[in-house]
Amino acid sequence: MRKSVSKCLYNNLANGVSILGVLPLCMLFLRDGSQYLIPLIIYNNVMDDLDGVLASKLNIKSEFGAILDNVCDAVSHVVFVMFIAIQFGGVLEAPGFVTIAVVVAGLVAASSVVLRIVSRLSTASATGTGSPTNELVRHLLLVLLLARIYELHLGPVLMTVFLFHAVSMLAPFRLPFLIRSLTKSATAIGLLNVALVVAWLVPVALPFIMLCFIGSYLYSFLSGYLEAPRVNKLPR
Repeated sequence: MRKSVSKCLYNNLANGVSILGVLPLCMLFLRDGSQYLIPLIIYNNVMDDLDGVLASKLNIKSEFGAILDNVCDAVSHVVFVMFIAIQFGGVLEAPGFVTIAVVVAGLVAASSVVLRIVSRLSTASATGTGSPTNELVRHLLLVLLLARIYELHLGPVLMTVFLFHAVSMLAPFRLPFLIRSLTKSATAIGLLNVALVVAWLVPVALPFIMLCFIGSYLYSFLSGYLEAPRVNKLPR
């Protein structure tokens, strides 16, 4: 009996990490929950990467685990997108045209996240196209950190990020040079998460880190778009 319980816990270790990555997001709905936004984004990103590393290193990958990971991604990323759209788009301060536009753009991005995740729930239907949904959340994190330093007006910036990512998540071509896609080893994934922590705690490093993330994203989008006619002719 003990061996069965131990084996069950071992086999579901990565699944537990996936769930633990989502549960603390309820803190956003507390009074002054916005103060937890940045650490929660970083925490969720770490846990999202950690469950994959554990599943691979411990050889406990499963179809259920892959589906659970995608569902947890959908929940957390939609929560982050809509919280940021409402909190920083001006809904709680002075509602107006820009506010409505930001919220609508956030809804479009959130819908794209859901569509992207649903397409990945079945390995048969997953095409590997578009942008990973967590790339959107990472870019929102970097934009929020930048705004905190330079006091940017977030409305137009958020609209741009939301809409551009909505297009890339549904685009029928691959984005081959995203930093996260190029980091395969556990060490590289760990360094990627360290970079996000450094961007948060060391403001002087933020512009360089932001340039790396957003630069690779834009380069990937352009490369994928230019290669799209060739890719679309390949048999599925």
